[in-house]
Amino acid sequence: MIYTVTLNPALDRTISIKNINPDDCNRVEAEQLYAGGKGIDVSKVLTKFGVKNKALGFVGGFAGEELEGLLINEGIACDFVRIAGRTRTNIIVNDIGANTQTLFNAKGPSITAYELMQIIHKIENLADPRYVVISGSLPLGVNPEIYRKIIEIVKGNGAKVILDTDGEALLAGVQELPNIIKPNIHELSRLAGRPLDCIDAVVEAALGLHQRGIEIVLVSMGSRGIVMISASGRYLVQPPEVEVKNKIGAGDSAVAGFVYGLCAGKDLVLSLTCAVAAGTATILQAGTALCNLEDFRDLQEQLTPQKL
Repeated sequence: MIYTVTLNPALDRTISIKNINPDDCNRVEAEQLYAGGKGIDVSKVLTKFGVKNKALGFVGGFAGEELEGLLINEGIACDFVRIAGRTRTNIIVNDIGANTQTLFNAKGPSITAYELMQIIHKIENLADPRYVVISGSLPLGVNPEIYRKIIEIVKGNGAKVILDTDGEALLAGVQELPNIIKPNIHELSRLAGRPLDCIDAVVEAALGLHQRGIEIVLVSMGSRGIVMISASGRYLVQPPEVEVKNKIGAGDSAVAGFVYGLCAGKDLVLSLTCAVAAGTATILQAGTALCNLEDFRDLQEQLTPQKL
């Protein structure tokens, strides 16, 4: 079983406006509501690709109920911890005329020590875990140490851990040596404490993490593709040029694509190709919609891995 852990999920409310005029009334052309959060995005894509998985995390209040209902309607299995606080709502504004997308991300609820221990106990008792994907930011009241603790528990139960986060949470998490990490180039730069302005610099920083004991380091670089460092070697897969309609969820889709490849029995290089195809397929979708299977399959045929 694949599990995803999203400690700070959100309802993503997407609003589309033809042209935003400051200090004036702006008419909304379209509005959509999505269950959001990095791990939840991974669950969505895995479900689209036919990979059985379960989403874990915290939910609370009306927004939390709506988020879980949306996921259930998408066929995604959930096992959330109920909290006293309210699940956050993020606002995404699409200016159709200017072709811009502006995000307003809320902080989220405060988590009590009791609620935190409920998710710990849930993770300690996961049924037949194979891969556990830990993604996203931390809610208020939660120390970054939680990611180190979750990684310790999951690895102790014999499962593989994939970590995709930033800042102090990433710094704490890598101390416990997750099996796979997927920072983007900016997150890796912050972790390394220096700018990474070329492929060689990215490879050097990722190689250092691999040599510390992280089995696979994936570094997403937007239109420049994804670098992978592992015992199998150093590889880069670059996507074709496509019309960018949306960047939200592309990194999460890449994580899902990589997990899909592993679950399908593909080797690491082909799994990397799946990651790039899934991330690129999401870029083709408007709003905060994620990739579809048809685009994913078409893109796979266009990708050629390069050995670095």
